[in-house]
Amino acid sequence: MKIDYVEEPLRQVRIWLTRAEGKDQALLDSLKPRYKEWKAQGYLPVVFESGESKLEDDMYLLLKHNYDLMKQQRRECNR
Repeated sequence: MKIDYVEEPLRQVRIWLTRAEGKDQALLDSLKPRYKEWKAQGYLPVVFESGESKLEDDMYLLLKHNYDLMKQQRRECNR
């Protein structure tokens, strides 16, 4: 688990969990009081969990999707 504090303007506490940590109910329950503390201090807790698929595959799909959106926007602007 990794915890990062992001100051102004976002004021977030980013919690990075491995796949195993994301499934560990005791760990998740232990974070709940900390969420309340952070919220009381004006921070927004944001939890990121590792996914099930390969990063390279997901990055390819994301880039392809964004490229397709860009092409569509260009076509609409040229009309």
